[in-house]
Amino acid sequence: MHVMLLAAESSVDVMAHGVLKYSFFGHEAWITTTHVSLLFVMLILIVFSIFAGQAIKKGAEVPGAFQNVVELIVEKLDGMAEGTMGKNAAKYRNYIGTIFIFILFSNISGLLGLRPPTADYGVTFPLGVITFTLVRINQFKYHKPKEIWTDMCSPLPPWCPIWFPINVISELAVPISLSLRLFANILSGTIMMALVYGLLKWFATIWPAALHVYFDLFSGAIQTYVFCMLTMTYVNNAIGGEE
Repeated sequence: MHVMLLAAESSVDVMAHGVLKYSFFGHEAWITTTHVSLLFVMLILIVFSIFAGQAIKKGAEVPGAFQNVVELIVEKLDGMAEGTMGKNAAKYRNYIGTIFIFILFSNISGLLGLRPPTADYGVTFPLGVITFTLVRINQFKYHKPKEIWTDMCSPLPPWCPIWFPINVISELAVPISLSLRLFANILSGTIMMALVYGLLKWFATIWPAALHVYFDLFSGAIQTYVFCMLTMTYVNNAIGGEE
């Protein structure tokens, strides 16, 4: 097995590579394969959203196939947000729906021959930071400083802040854990498929489609769902019982 891996080493490549070099304020910068993949994903989503918007605006009483698909997507995403966030869903369903579609399309872009953008930590970490920012904004918006201090000192009383540093670390770990989970799972699937094609070469013609169904479709959809569910849970907990 070790010999096979060495033989395939030259053809197995899962790293992001520079495509175009440019100067940015005197510093050398690169447009990488991740940027190219992101551009394709964004173009697909922009075109889809334009056609979807037109389909809804000019919706017929008897909707066609495309209008039915758009309405189904919106209905399912809204239902997911309402099922998790309850009365708070109205404020965040558009954001949750947006990141769900973006992450899902990014995860399954490997089916188009692209390197999934979410296999790059530079893409997943900002998504985790956005969730962390939303949590902090809602925490300070809906809770008084005394309540936040008491919560950060729990399970001990607020006059005994022994657990405060530990709770701070656990809060700071939220964007890291969110982003690493998504990044690691998508990257591992990318590596597995690269190894299959690198080791088997011409023999990997048809049957790896079953692996794509798992690593790209199934795993990609699961990781998208997990990221969005955790985001909604964190934000909802930060809001608490307030309107």
